[in-house]
Amino acid sequence: MREKKRKQEDEQAEQATDAVVEEVSEENSLEAELEQALAQEKERYLRLAAEYDNYRKRSQKEREALYTDIRADVATKFLPVYDNLERAILQETEDEAFFKGVEMTMGQLCEIFESLGISKIPAVGETFNPELHNAVTHIEDEQYGAGEIVEQFLTGFMLGDKIIRHSMVKVAN
Repeated sequence: MREKKRKQEDEQAEQATDAVVEEVSEENSLEAELEQALAQEKERYLRLAAEYDNYRKRSQKEREALYTDIRADVATKFLPVYDNLERAILQETEDEAFFKGVEMTMGQLCEIFESLGISKIPAVGETFNPELHNAVTHIEDEQYGAGEIVEQFLTGFMLGDKIIRHSMVKVAN
């Protein structure tokens, strides 16, 4: 009877051990599934964070490009005023006060252009560059080098690396 009882106890202990092993196995399996799910969510989070960072950088570049385009557009609208002031300065006048006023107005306009990052494109004495200059006429004169700009008809302007208006020039061949 003791043996029977002992066998029963052994069987019960074995069943309990099997149940505990099965439970631990299920817990390990569940833990592995949770770790895998956590890893997947972490990867999704990192991808989402990277996408957001790319979106933020792209938006910043678009804003900067838009700001540059707007400044160039506004400057383009003021270029006829610059051209007229430049012509007025070149005209002979006996009225010194009038001439001084035009000269001061031109100075203020140039200062505004500089504050906006707008610069003149160098022309006379430079070598012709089709990316910066627009040749409207040419002359044959051995006094000048080949492709040298000898006269500027219209001043060109740049905003950073962006051409607002090409210089209109006469080139020696």
